[in-house]
This record gives sequence, C-alpha cells and structure tokens, in this order.
Amino acid sequence: MPVEAATVWNDCLHIIKASVDEQSFNTWFKPITPLRNQGEVLTIQVPSQFFYEWLEEHYVPVLKKAVHQVLGTNGRLEYSVIVDSGNHNNPPVLVNYPNGNGFKKSNAQAVNTNGHDQYSPFSFKALNPQTVNSRLNPNYSFDNFVEGDCNRLARSAGVAVAKKPGTTSFNPLMLYGGVGVGKTHLVQAIGNEIKKNLPSKIVLYVDQNDFTSQFLNALQNHKMQEFQNFYLQVDLLILDDVQFLAGREKTQEIFFHIFNQLHQSGKQIIMTSDCPPRDLKGFQERLLSRFKWGLTADLQEPDFETKLAIIHNKMQSDGIEIPTEVAEYLAFSVDTNLRDMEGVLNSLLFHATLLKKEIDLELAKEVLKNIVKEIQADVSVDFIQKTVGDYFKVDLEAMKSKVKKREIVIPRQTAMYFCKRYTQLTLALIGENFGGRDHSTVIHALESVEDMMKTDANFKNSVEELTKKFKSRISA
Repeated sequence: MPVEAATVWNDCLHIIKASVDEQSFNTWFKPITPLRNQGEVLTIQVPSQFFYEWLEEHYVPVLKKAVHQVLGTNGRLEYSVIVDSGNHNNPPVLVNYPNGNGFKKSNAQAVNTNGHDQYSPFSFKALNPQTVNSRLNPNYSFDNFVEGDCNRLARSAGVAVAKKPGTTSFNPLMLYGGVGVGKTHLVQAIGNEIKKNLPSKIVLYVDQNDFTSQFLNALQNHKMQEFQNFYLQVDLLILDDVQFLAGREKTQEIFFHIFNQLHQSGKQIIMTSDCPPRDLKGFQERLLSRFKWGLTADLQEPDFETKLAIIHNKMQSDGIEIPTEVAEYLAFSVDTNLRDMEGVLNSLLFHATLLKKEIDLELAKEVLKNIVKEIQADVSVDFIQKTVGDYFKVDLEAMKSKVKKREIVIPRQTAMYFCKRYTQLTLALIGENFGGRDHSTVIHALESVEDMMKTDANFKNSVEELTKKFKSRISA
C-alpha cells in the first residue's frame, strides 16, 4: 500500500472524526483502506457496494470537506468496491466508482465479471430500533433458561455476547444441538437482553425459511438491493436452523455477502444448527469457513438434575408448586427432549385444572399414562424413524432431508403416519422431527398414505407389516 495514500487518508480521518459520532466513524470509516493517491484523486477501497452507496448517500459533505482540506479544492475520491470477496483459490473481484455526488461527476458505470450492470439506484428506508419488529418472543430470557452441564458453555457465551455484541471473539456464535434442547430459547434470550440494555441496537431474529422466502421474493421482484440493505442495517442478526440452507446456492451467496459486511462492520451474528459446521453438507466452503471464525458451542439433552430444575422452573412460572416426587417421576419418564417435557407439563396442568385436583403422583400417573408410555420409548419417534427406515432401506439423514425423490418421500410420509398413530405429538412437533417441516406437510403425508393404502396393495401390505412391528413393541 503506497505510503502517500495512507498519509493522505489518515489526514482525512482526523478531519472526519471531528464531524461524526464514534459509532458512525467505527462503522463507516475505519473499514476503509487507502489504495493510491494520484495527483488530486485519492482511491479508497470499501468492503461492498452497499457500503459505497451508504457513503455516497449519507457522508458526501463530510468526505468532501476532508478531501478538499487535504488535497485542495479540486481533490476528489475514487472508490474501489469489493463485489466478490473471493476465497483461497480466487482473488477478490473489484470495481471502481468515481465519486458521483459531491465531487466531479462521472458517467462511468461499474461492471462485474459477467458484463452486467452492477449498480442500480434503490429506495432505502432506515430501520428504527425503537419500532422495528425484532420477531423475538419476550418470554425467552436468561432468567428462565435453566443452566446445566448440557448447555453451560453455550449459555456463558450467550451472556458474553449479550453484554458486548460484536466486540467479543464469539462472532459469529454458532449454537448446535438436536430438537428441543433450547437453542431457540437461548438465542432469543440474547436478543431480548440486548434490546433491554442497548435499546439503540437493531436486533432481528429470523429462521432460514423466512430468510429464503424473502430472498426469493426480492429476486422475483427485482428488489435484491433493498433486501440486502435491510439486513445490513441490523446490529444483531439471529438466523435459526441454518442447516436448511443446504443446497440453496443463490441464498447462500447473498447470505455470504451479508455475513461479510455485518462482520466487517462489527455487527454480531448468531446462528443455530442441528450439527457443527464441520458436519454441514451442501454448503459453499467459503461460507463454512466463516461459520468457524467465532465460537461453536453445543447444547445437549439435559441430565436428570437439569430436567428437575426445568420442571420446577416451568411450574413456578405458572404459580404452581409441584411435589418433588412428581417432578422426579416426570424427569425419569420423559426421556426425549424439552419440547416433549413442556407438552407433558401443560397436559398435567390442564387435567389438574379440569378435574379440580391437586397435582400428586397418582394424578400424574393416571392422567399422563398414555403420553408417558409413548415417551418412555415404547414407540418413540426415533424408533419409528429407524424401523421405517430399515424396512425401506432409507437412512435417517435422507428421511429428514429436503430430497423429494419418491423412494425417499414414501418412507418419510409413512414414518409421519405412524408418528401420528402411535405418539401423542402434535402435527407441528412431528414435522419438527422430520427436518423442520410444518404441520400442513404432515397433513399431506397422512392423506397420501391413506390414499396409497387404498390404491396400492403392495404398499398396504408394507404398512400392515410395519404395524405388526409397532404393536409387538407396545405389547412387549
């Protein structure tokens, strides 16, 4: 980097710093790199097209003042904009923009490597941290997130991030674990804590389905710039269930650029997944490498003591004291995940209220015997998935994937059918156990199985054979 360019830019920064607040200076001017100074033209490199457009729209007077004081009244800027950050095999792709607003104007047009127009005007609406819909559940907090050996590292990292978002080494923070271990609770607790203590921060929680839907909608309506601008305003971005971005090349591409810009600007990124980054399949290598930049922490199934604490915490929040023997009975009996546990506790509360009885061990056993019987793994979701998978010679990963081949879809729908038949799970929870699908997908699966049993004798025989396996399991 030429010394002269660095000297000129440092002189400009001293002037700029006196004209903007510290946060704006750190966000919009510190990431800039001086490249060269040729006569009256200073070329600076900025991390993205959005970055360039933001400077042009909001800071031209500040830049103009600084450049004119350092280079004279004819001084002007040229931007070198990174439009592709590249990877270890390919260098970054840069385009140059002459400054277009406060200095000498130019008709030059930026072009990417495919020769397409890279720049187009956009209508930008700023987000207000006081009114933006962060999509957080206010009931999720650190206070009602029970700590145990199963989640201690993840919770401690979450607390650290909540105190100093974007400034710790935990950026990004990747939390992973199975269904119902508390990932969503924890990341939303982080978001709620930041909103409470740092009200000027813009916090946004979004799951991958919504992110992908918004992206596709923007793509179809030619509003990609607006889509990207929206996310680049966020101070804390929480992306839930990132594993379902697998195979979505275009969505990964836009998320890669949003990730880069947020990270370079000192913004905090939090993600959840069902597995660590090293086990994610169908992802660009450069995106996976960024997932590993910060901290990856797992949440495991809670042990007996942690489940006891969770049970007491849940009941106390509803104003009810549960007898120790009942809590211990449930902690031993519910051996799947925390969502099942919450369903059991809600059912217990409902029946106790309906029957106007005190909660005791006898009532718990009587009212919940069917639920507990299923959860004790007589016929659990895992057992159903394994049994159906073995029968059709399909592995569990394929059954939970987005693959729509008939040889995968039929076993998946059949397993959903038996989950509805032999467990007490809601349709939504059944779908959650099959790769995060919604209840309408489960309904479609049930209808498809019923229809196939009427029209396909071989398939009907398969269902009857599987039914015998499950009935023998129950009677064993």
